Amino acid sequence: MKLFITIGLFMISMSVLMAQTVKLLTVDQLEKRINQGKDTTYVVNFWATWCAPCIKELPHFEKLQASYKSQPLKVLLVSLDFKSKINSSVVPFVKQKQLKNEVFLLNESNAQQYIERISNEWSGALPATLFIKKQKSVRKFYEKEFTYNDLEKIYQSVN
Repeated sequence: MKLFITIGLFMISMSVLMAQTVKLLTVDQLEKRINQGKDTTYVVNFWATWCAPCIKELPHFEKLQASYKSQPLKVLLVSLDFKSKINSSVVPFVKQKQLKNEVFLLNESNAQQYIERISNEWSGALPATLFIKKQKSVRKFYEKEFTYNDLEKIYQSVN
């Protein structure tokens, strides 16, 4: 009986370790991360758990990363939910949707400042997505909901 309990506890602890985590991220940290991947194409999706179009398009970002896993592509999902909601809303949402891409919660207090730093074209509406390919000096920003086909076309045009 002790063996079964031990094995059960081990399996639970392993599943917790393997579960997707949500990390806090500032715009400075995001920029530093992007600057490290000179040949990598970054697709940074800004979303929130309360945004229906955001939720609808999340599977397309998951599919994009899976479809191009052999290429230097990194999809980053950046939640704009309130920091106080990380454990009560964002983490459970990420687990329920079984998101595989890296998920962050934006740790910034001044929305106007971070919006302007991401893109002068951004009104602050969601969903919003940024495509960056440092190697080619490409930075494209879109304030819209994506279909998979549209997402894939833009990704291919950036490469």
